[in-house]
Amino acid sequence: MKRSQIILFIIFLVFTGGAYLVLNRNKKMNEEGTKEENKTVYVPTSKVKNTMKTISLISYGQISPHTELLVSFEVQGKLEKGNLTMKPGVNFRKGQILYRINNEEAFYTLSARKSALANLVLNLMPDIEMDFPLEKDKWLKFLEGLNPANILPTLPKAKTEKERLFLTSRNIYTEYFNLSSLEARMDKYLWIAPFNGSVIEVYSEPGSIVNPGAQVAKIIKTGNYEVKVPIAMRLVEEYKKKSSANFTTSSGELVATGKIIRISNVVNQKTQSADVYYSVKPLKDKEVYNGMFVNVTIDRTSNEMSMTIPRTAVKNGEVKVVKEGELISIPIQVIGAKPDSVFVSGLKEGTFVVLEQVEEQDSEVKYEGINR
Repeated sequence: MKRSQIILFIIFLVFTGGAYLVLNRNKKMNEEGTKEENKTVYVPTSKVKNTMKTISLISYGQISPHTELLVSFEVQGKLEKGNLTMKPGVNFRKGQILYRINNEEAFYTLSARKSALANLVLNLMPDIEMDFPLEKDKWLKFLEGLNPANILPTLPKAKTEKERLFLTSRNIYTEYFNLSSLEARMDKYLWIAPFNGSVIEVYSEPGSIVNPGAQVAKIIKTGNYEVKVPIAMRLVEEYKKKSSANFTTSSGELVATGKIIRISNVVNQKTQSADVYYSVKPLKDKEVYNGMFVNVTIDRTSNEMSMTIPRTAVKNGEVKVVKEGELISIPIQVIGAKPDSVFVSGLKEGTFVVLEQVEEQDSEVKYEGINR
């Protein structure tokens, strides 16, 4: 190898080695700088400032009718249309005939029994005229009223024990009361609306044969609604004290107000809540409907200092605070809530509370807050 080649090779080695040392040194410096930066974690915090607040307690419920009835009959027969066609959503007025059962057979049976009673009394008239002459006129008047098309007249009263025993021996009382029973049964062939309401469901159509007790339709009383609201047991007393509540839609529109009308004494085992029932009074120019979901809100003034923080900051009844570069978990008490935040007490004034859940790092990590 020539001398010039050796010199060039040595120069190449020196240059390459120097470059390697410089690059290696820079790499170590970068790694050290990166390690130092990674030891600081920034978390969103807020400085605690407790104040007295008006806290809104919010629950939810579904509007339902206070009065709901199933239309059914006590008699059997062919179902017929009443004063209106019964379909879901149809409104009706108190006193309207909703359904009929064909009563033609029952009417003829009742008419035949009235004729039989009239014939029975007619056969008694000679004996009445002879033994009870003063009672003749009242029985003649009773006979005139025994018309099959008319309501059964009132049975004349016996003035003496002798007259009563005479009528009993001739089966007058037995036949009369049997007739009264048949006539009362005729009312059961009509279903008359007991209130102003609306049809919810229809199970049978005119023309079908219905049996006693079979459900024909479901109706509700309109203008008289209530809301069943599940309330956590720890808040039931607060709702009792306030008594009244506001009802809003999912968009926040106020549509009605109401007051507690009853509270269930049965607790839901899964949710540990009790059902509280409110009356519903729609606001002027506002309407509420059966089945409508509403938010139920009551406002109360907190009797203790509290701070509002996001729901995500609370876990298992604790929040994290930053103290001297460390995260410390401290217990708090939730005294109220909004859809996305809670009111908590137990935070020391001036403390920096972490506003979201943070995974804790190793002991060498330093935490710094970013105020929001």
